[in-house]
Amino acid sequence: MTLPRIFYILFLFVFFTLTIIFTNYHNLSSSKQDDDDQQRERYKYEVINDNNNNFVVVNNQQQQQQQSNNNTKLFMTIEKLQNEIEQLRSRLEMIESKNVVVVDDDQRNRHSDKLSSNRKYFQKTKSLPYSEKKRILITGGAGFVGSHLLDRLLFDGHEVIVADNFYTGRRSNIEHWFGHPNFELLHHDIVNPLYVEVDEIYHLASPASPPHYMMNAVKTIKTNTMGTINMLGLAKRVGARILVASTSEIYGDPAVHPQSESYWGNVNPIGPRSCYDEGKRVAEALTYAYAKQENLNVRVARIFNTYGPRMHANDGRVVSNFISQAIQHKPLTIYGNGNQTRSFQYISDLIEGLVRLMNSNYSQPINLGNPDELTIENLAKIILNLVHSDNQNDNKKQQPDNHHKYIDYQSAKQDDPRRRRPDINLANSILNWYPNITLIDGLSKTIDYFRFELKRSLGG
Repeated sequence: MTLPRIFYILFLFVFFTLTIIFTNYHNLSSSKQDDDDQQRERYKYEVINDNNNNFVVVNNQQQQQQQSNNNTKLFMTIEKLQNEIEQLRSRLEMIESKNVVVVDDDQRNRHSDKLSSNRKYFQKTKSLPYSEKKRILITGGAGFVGSHLLDRLLFDGHEVIVADNFYTGRRSNIEHWFGHPNFELLHHDIVNPLYVEVDEIYHLASPASPPHYMMNAVKTIKTNTMGTINMLGLAKRVGARILVASTSEIYGDPAVHPQSESYWGNVNPIGPRSCYDEGKRVAEALTYAYAKQENLNVRVARIFNTYGPRMHANDGRVVSNFISQAIQHKPLTIYGNGNQTRSFQYISDLIEGLVRLMNSNYSQPINLGNPDELTIENLAKIILNLVHSDNQNDNKKQQPDNHHKYIDYQSAKQDDPRRRRPDINLANSILNWYPNITLIDGLSKTIDYFRFELKRSLGG
């Protein structure tokens, strides 16, 4: 609290106190004035009984004189307080005058320009009527997928709450929304209950790359079980619709190709990847238990390999590994012979699928991925071609002369799936969804992002 504000509060307190005292005294004096005049002569002397039962004659004029003296003292006290108030007022005005800066028009314009330059501007978002505006929670909203979903929902005009413990999420992914009236950030671990009022929940919280979820396997399991229970409980309490982000890892090392939603999977329940694979399988089981028992409105998305800006450079995923190594002129590490296959979707395609699924009436699991399948070795060649070529127009036509000298083949990792390709017929028919970004276009955008991040990390 500033000094001028303290003086101002003190001034108000003293002023109202004196007002009450003066008003009470004035009313009392005026009401008795007439009676005193009439009785002054009749009761000039009064006989009273003292404490010893002796009758004493008292001169009322002496009492009146004493009362008059008391009144004089009261008026002097009031006058003294009024003087102190005037001194406080003068001191307050003097302090405020020191803080006042008189400026001419040029100074005022320069000051306005300075305020404008310090003001944070946001990208334009839709303005929705109150009946259409939703309050949405994203768990893991500071992560790779969550931050892009945050962008989409805010652009659509909704209010969004992000809950993240920043185990793998980063503030830099969402800092461009700090201060926006429709955005709120909660530093929260969903292993602990969360109490907010929302209309929809996107439950994305969980480490998703092998090095991250293997680093603390117990924590990964707790996030996907206890965290999911807490979010399902929240959805039940507030009547919210919830979308649970599952994964293609629930199919394990599949014996069926491509993988449709009806396939039950082939998962090692005690392998190094089981903390994530089985954690997600339990999350799905919990989701449908709540749906059946509590009549909860649920959605489940089985997300296949996704890439794009805001990936961790060292998260251990194949795309981020290859791009980081290629930019730094290091050999690209391939585990195994490189013949294992994957299907890669760009982040914007995934976000579109998630939003469509949430807004649909379909409550069963649904695959979201790109059905274009390629080997890991071919992916390495494409990335080498994009990073090392001088002209991006030639990137799409050329391959490195001898890509083997840029690749470091190492032993295969345990339980690494040999083939992975989604069957997205259900997403196509139910959601009218199909990935639109080509691999070359998506990788080019991702490479540009990694170049920028690497340059920034080196102080460039």
